[in-house]
Amino acid sequence: MALIKSCKGNNPKFGANCWFAENATIVGDVIMGDGCSVWFNAVVRGDVNSIRIGNGVNIQDGAVLHCTYLKTKLKIGDNVSVGHNAIIHGCSIEDNVLIGMGAIVMDNCFIESNCIIAAGAVLTENTRVESWSIYAGIPAKKVKDLSPELFSGEVERIANNYKMYADWYK
Repeated sequence: MALIKSCKGNNPKFGANCWFAENATIVGDVIMGDGCSVWFNAVVRGDVNSIRIGNGVNIQDGAVLHCTYLKTKLKIGDNVSVGHNAIIHGCSIEDNVLIGMGAIVMDNCFIESNCIIAAGAVLTENTRVESWSIYAGIPAKKVKDLSPELFSGEVERIANNYKMYADWYK
């Protein structure tokens, strides 16, 4: 059973058909939609501000989701994949986004729908990522447009696979 913990009177809330690894940690003011998964050693820490997560979101192994006290909240849309060991901090991510392994998304970033943030990329504070783009590097910059083929082959495929993987553990 995942560590699901109240903080300052806020209890995490979850939609239907979610799966959480036994050593995942979900704390405080977290509201998560239907069909989400939080994987091994991932932390979703809504202790200092609110975290809102849509439907069909997967938070992969070792990822950390957090905010800044009295400054930033975290909002994630539907069908978002947060890769292994990514850090997502006080930002907004719209629908159908792939955050690559080890990527860092800092405070007040805004990622529009249908994007890829490459593995290891660092989105510095206040970066805005436009729809249908791929950002990579340190600091992350747009490297190219996201093609429909890459969108279906990566963004959609990974989001759908993680729904299947979660079912293996239920």
